[in-house]
Amino acid sequence: MNYGTALSRVLREVDRQREEIVGFLRELLRIPSVTGNERDIQNFISSKLREWGIRYDMWEIDEEALLSHPLAEKPSISYRGRPMLVGIVRGAGGGRSLVFNGHVDTVPAGDRASWTHDPFGGEVVGDLVYGRGASDMKAGVAAYTMAVKAVLDAGITPKGDVFMHYVVDEENTSNGTLAAVLRGYVGDGAVNAEASNLEVQPAVSGSMWFSIYVRGRSASMSRPHLAVNAIEQAFKVYEAVKRLYEIRVRERRHPLYPDVRGVLSLFIGMVTSGHTPSVIPDRAVLRGRMGLLPGETIESAISELRDYILRFAELDPWLRYNPPEVRQEGYAAEGAETPVEHPLVQALIQSYKDSLGREPVVKGHEGASDMRLLVKVGVPTVCFGPGLIEQMHAAVDEHVRASYLINSVKVMSALILRWCGFEA
Repeated sequence: MNYGTALSRVLREVDRQREEIVGFLRELLRIPSVTGNERDIQNFISSKLREWGIRYDMWEIDEEALLSHPLAEKPSISYRGRPMLVGIVRGAGGGRSLVFNGHVDTVPAGDRASWTHDPFGGEVVGDLVYGRGASDMKAGVAAYTMAVKAVLDAGITPKGDVFMHYVVDEENTSNGTLAAVLRGYVGDGAVNAEASNLEVQPAVSGSMWFSIYVRGRSASMSRPHLAVNAIEQAFKVYEAVKRLYEIRVRERRHPLYPDVRGVLSLFIGMVTSGHTPSVIPDRAVLRGRMGLLPGETIESAISELRDYILRFAELDPWLRYNPPEVRQEGYAAEGAETPVEHPLVQALIQSYKDSLGREPVVKGHEGASDMRLLVKVGVPTVCFGPGLIEQMHAAVDEHVRASYLINSVKVMSALILRWCGFEA
């Protein structure tokens, strides 16, 4: 059987299973799996893999052993009762191996009264499927699970091994993906199925949290003319951060990011100061987020921010002698990139054209993902999934397009055939 015949058979299988594919996503959405509470959804997925005759490995992360690895991040929640899961399809031999990577945890739903649709209802309205995690990223998890199932149901066996990662804790760390890698579930290539609007994204950006500590001088409430209000000084620094963002947008370029405004997002998200209304504060803290292009390091980014703030402070009569302190604190993830000309990226582009009959958009992903860890350990990776980027962490009514889900299953199925090779 040649590739064209095999692909036609698989695509027919995907169309035949359309309702089952959407139904599988809806079942995932009905299981709350906010970070720290992933056990129920892992049990459900493993039961479906068992039902379909797909092998799997389920285990709990050994936190002490994991933290000895230089790429591990300190978790905020224990891994006890939060199993990892990897689906396993052993190839017939002679083909390249492929990893599908995704996470099952989600951010909280927030105020459920604000949702028009039940965040854990998996409701379908027209082409839209609603629920917390619909785009980030249960649709991606559903897509590669059902793509593997469609290939097998079509009577086709990949020549290379196929591994399906179902990782925990991604919203806080990349430890889940690291745990899968350390257990040996790596491949000759990987697809990170994060929300990509069906765009082929061979690069992901980085993201860094930072804090800026600003000093003032307190005085009696009856002597405000002797005080230097830290809030006023913090506002000056706030304006400086805005100007640095404008400079970076004007000066930084990357071929996969034609519009860098989103990827270089730099802003203050929190300001704290004072402890009572009747005392002039002598300290303020600004906390924010800084986006990084692939190739920028955490060290270079925090140095750029610190240097700019200190140069700005030199021009101010108070800040010059009381310079703000700039620190990297909290989340820190560098970007990653797989060259567009890499065989994996080209195979995905061709698989898209083969299954959907049109050229894909090829650009960078605006946001951090576990793709960065896979690339760092030497696995060429590309981001591709059905989720909508604008719906990631949506405050209410998160959703995904059912048509995007089906199309992503088709593309991923074609990639299995093209990348791994196959036997009928």
